[in-house]
Amino acid sequence: MDGFRVLDPSFFVPERDTREIARALLGQILVHGETAGRIVETEAYLGVSDRACHAWGGKRSPRLEPLYGPPGHAYIYLIYGMYHCLNVVTKPAGQPECVLIRALEPLTGLEIMAARSGRTKAAQFCSGPGRLCRALGLDRSLSGSSMLTGDFFLAEGNGVPEDLIGSSPRIGVDYAGEDKDRPWRYCVKGSPFVSRVPGSKVKSADS
Repeated sequence: MDGFRVLDPSFFVPERDTREIARALLGQILVHGETAGRIVETEAYLGVSDRACHAWGGKRSPRLEPLYGPPGHAYIYLIYGMYHCLNVVTKPAGQPECVLIRALEPLTGLEIMAARSGRTKAAQFCSGPGRLCRALGLDRSLSGSSMLTGDFFLAEGNGVPEDLIGSSPRIGVDYAGEDKDRPWRYCVKGSPFVSRVPGSKVKSADS
């Protein structure tokens, strides 16, 4: 889409921690076709040692292969048989770490998003991983695609200052033992577009 500059591949340098990438993705832009939104909420997943990650313990399958790299590619899966979730792979091939994109602030293509989502309020178009995939027309056919080229890509935004980033436990990972309490969900404080207000568990972001 004209007017957006694709994120430089150096954003995903191998030594950069996935939690740092999750925070740095806040304020960047997700584009697909004629739709785009500013990222306002993310979650970090740290691979084979993270019980909340699909690759915990080194699990592999054809569905999971995109999660194993390379960085800057999409890993998209289906939950409950109806909702797609978009993850950005963060590490070189063989290191299955990623960031789940949880919510966007809609920027362009709002009429398209409204039609796809069946909602009238922009704050509800992309307030959740399933909603944003529906609003932007993302599904498993794009899993494994590079997000640094084409018409499905990450674009440069303004970023978000650290003092405006909050963190809280990830959502929907109660099965993950002690890892369910890791404060690896990041959001833009005060944004009306996040999927769920973190409440009393929100704190300043750290790793």
